Amino acid sequence: MRSGDPRFRVGYISHMASPIYLDHAASTPVRPEVLEAMLPYYSVRFGNASSTHRWGRETRTAVDEARERVAACLGAHPDEICFTSGGTEGDNLAVLGAWRATRASGRRAVAASPIEHKAVLGAMHECAKEGAEERVLAVDATGTVDLAAARERIGTDTAVASVMWVSNEIGTIQPIAELGEHARSVGAIFHTDAVQAFGKIGIDTRTHPYDLLTVSGHKFGAPKGVGATFIRRGVTLEPLFYGGSQDRGRRPGTENVAFTVALATAMELTLAEHEREGARLKALRDRLERAIVAAIPDTVVFGRGAARAPHILNVAVPGVDSESLLMALDLQGVACSGGSACQSGSITPSYVILALGVGHEIAAGAIRMSVGALSTDADIDRVATLFPQLALKARELASA
Repeated sequence: MRSGDPRFRVGYISHMASPIYLDHAASTPVRPEVLEAMLPYYSVRFGNASSTHRWGRETRTAVDEARERVAACLGAHPDEICFTSGGTEGDNLAVLGAWRATRASGRRAVAASPIEHKAVLGAMHECAKEGAEERVLAVDATGTVDLAAARERIGTDTAVASVMWVSNEIGTIQPIAELGEHARSVGAIFHTDAVQAFGKIGIDTRTHPYDLLTVSGHKFGAPKGVGATFIRRGVTLEPLFYGGSQDRGRRPGTENVAFTVALATAMELTLAEHEREGARLKALRDRLERAIVAAIPDTVVFGRGAARAPHILNVAVPGVDSESLLMALDLQGVACSGGSACQSGSITPSYVILALGVGHEIAAGAIRMSVGALSTDADIDRVATLFPQLALKARELASA
């Protein structure tokens, strides 16, 4: 059945229906408190933080304080925080920057799992163009990195290894402590993309053995276009940009004062409520999962059986393609995705799902639903009824 088949327009969305947003892993709304904190830096506090006059000193103070606040949220020192435009830049800075800074040492390998965000995989490919050897770390059927295999692949010739803390598509939590300890034991720089992890699991640079870590503000209530990379003291990176001396030369350019203040505010608010909110999201996610599996017992739940972050549910109903089901859900006012938002518009199955070893047909049916601040009990009740109805109808039409 083609996705535009009119037979599938079951109950076209009513103007009375309340829309349901189940795509928080893609982006979140800016919190009112965050917007309020930003506004002065678009009006009366407009100075360039590199200027020495009173307007510049005022915004310099704001940037410095934001850096201290972000560092405190990560258990880091302020000089270990580098502000970025978000996850992609942060991942590129970590992987490419670490490779370029260490390649003269003779370490030639760059390692990452096959289910990393394309910002990491793309950076690894770029390293290969510059002479690096790409090493792929094996994952099992739940999307968890195989530790024994990783210890073999990350060796004394490895410059940098990168593993995402929480999978952005299936929610699997990786054994970052073990991976980081091993990388440290062989002298490799270890980076983790924590874009989906911050605010969902505990992160503390004082106890976790990574060297580099990336966060992105729009995943937890800050605007799109701001993030931070933690760079542990003693780790040297080649910058991606060249120019001024801002951010200790690691990221030159005029500081975006409003966005750095926004990031700090969003991080503090998120951490203040993360235990309570995490328990709420897990309860919503689990209830939705149980309802779908009860209604359609052969539903495939990706990552099931592994440790998972509380906000992501990725499923596939055999015989149903994700494009048709996503359209049907959208017509009912329910927003989900077929995987990472960065894969939007792709007509091929997610490379992340395929890496789990499932067949092409199952991978082509993957639907990611991610709960968050906008999710309510009523939303989950409605989707728990609606999703199976639409999926079963889609399967019936596809087999007709």
